[in-house]
Amino acid sequence: MKIAIVQLNTVIGYYKYNTNKIIEYAEKAKEMDCDLVVFSEMAISGYPPRDLLEKRDFVDANLAALEKIVKNIKGIGVICGYVDKNISEIGNPLYNAAVLFENGKIIHKDYKRLLPTYDIFDESRYFEPGTDCSTFEYKGHKIGLTICEDAWNDKEIFKKRIYHVDPVAKMAEEGADLIINISASPFYDGKRAFKTNMLHAISKKYNVSFVYSNQVGGNDSILFDGSSMAFNASGKVAAEASDFEEDIICFDTKNGTGDIKSIPRTDADAIYRALVMGTRDYMTKCGFSKAVIGLSGGIDSALTACVAADALGSKNVFTVFMPSRYTSQNNFEDTRQLAENLGVRYHTIPIDKMFKEYLPYISPGFDEKNPGVTEQNIQARIRGTIVMAISNRDGSMVLSTGNKSESAVGYCTLYGDMNGGLAVISDVPKIRVYELSRFINETEEIIPQRIIDKAPSAELKPDQTDQDDLPSYDVLDAILKGYIEDLKSVDELVDMGYEKSVVMDIIKRVHRNEYKRQQAAPGLKVTSKAFGYGRRYPLAQKYMPE
Repeated sequence: MKIAIVQLNTVIGYYKYNTNKIIEYAEKAKEMDCDLVVFSEMAISGYPPRDLLEKRDFVDANLAALEKIVKNIKGIGVICGYVDKNISEIGNPLYNAAVLFENGKIIHKDYKRLLPTYDIFDESRYFEPGTDCSTFEYKGHKIGLTICEDAWNDKEIFKKRIYHVDPVAKMAEEGADLIINISASPFYDGKRAFKTNMLHAISKKYNVSFVYSNQVGGNDSILFDGSSMAFNASGKVAAEASDFEEDIICFDTKNGTGDIKSIPRTDADAIYRALVMGTRDYMTKCGFSKAVIGLSGGIDSALTACVAADALGSKNVFTVFMPSRYTSQNNFEDTRQLAENLGVRYHTIPIDKMFKEYLPYISPGFDEKNPGVTEQNIQARIRGTIVMAISNRDGSMVLSTGNKSESAVGYCTLYGDMNGGLAVISDVPKIRVYELSRFINETEEIIPQRIIDKAPSAELKPDQTDQDDLPSYDVLDAILKGYIEDLKSVDELVDMGYEKSVVMDIIKRVHRNEYKRQQAAPGLKVTSKAFGYGRRYPLAQKYMPE
């Protein structure tokens, strides 16, 4: 059997668009002489719709779209994900469902058995778990149809398993020779390698062909890389789709071969492509086409501008440089050069006069040589007001430029540099910011080298650098990753070689600044644990590790 594997960039709740895409790609699969086309999890509604699932008309519209798709696609079998109703009087009202249909007739349905409730997932809020792990016959194959998490519970891969049942194992016991998994599995740094190794191991272990169709695109903070694949019965990758773009590939179960597309060369390449895709999708799906960015002469705003220019096109990016009395001459030159290299619009608005107007009223005892936090924040908030005014004037979205390291320890100003509709690099640690910037410059110097080489500084007082107040970023980022992403204790972090006083200072800052992060613009998730709705900590609490 020849199987087309499709990864779509769906728009949540845009049923006309999603339906037409499914029909369009089914026709392409027919042109490729495929017998079956496989779409991703909840391809009809888009994933994750979150509390839209509580609206009856949203669910009904998804079922009406399914009916239209079944009616309009002929001459090829189709598997796709949708939302079904639970007609039982017991349990949650919905199922996360997959359907196989052909020539106007529904042949088989399956309901997702394993419902994740960790990180960004909250599926038990809406869905009732399916219980059936049986296989079915189709075109000479005994097929096990699974939905995303159903494949993520192998006892040899996950030593501490969340779920009591392994649907893939049960299907293999029933004699399945082909496992199909439709997914909406989010991207994060390093996940692709793990996922590939996991699917390889499952395929080889059970001696089955494995087809994996994954959603692509950005929906709010969550990024999906696509990265759809097929494995032959020996566990070898037989077909592989592109990353971070819609694609269709073919896998032939008879000879175990298929289409192989190019994928990112490095982690930096993958993360950068994820940020570009996520920025483009967030803005366009929210109805924006233009962005405004405050350039400082620092590396964070430079990286954000590069992402925006690649995501939206240079003509749709407006950059504004807002120097003060503390701004170095180099930054006047570097910001203009960056804007010229990117081909984006550039404007300078000095803020010193405005700053002077504020001071007599708010900070009458101002010391120009040693401005305190109040005076530093006034500057940031003046800049925040300017970019928001440009946003209002032009109908553009402000892209804030803070990185994960700053956000973690509160090295940012509420209603100032945190202003924005999207925090593009808020899940990118500072060390990774440098890596991505060097990646951008691999073939030509887009970001002026001086921006990369200079000591990072907020430039809110004379001769200021970030390391006046923070540990070096290699130390800071390692401790933050250990504490936030790997959930290490204080003792474990100290055992890694870090001074306890430094560890405790950083952890206290993380806890103290939770209120800031929960008021920040949404950011694009590229690590295993981002600040956002996948990390749920109370604001009013007194816990502090010792």
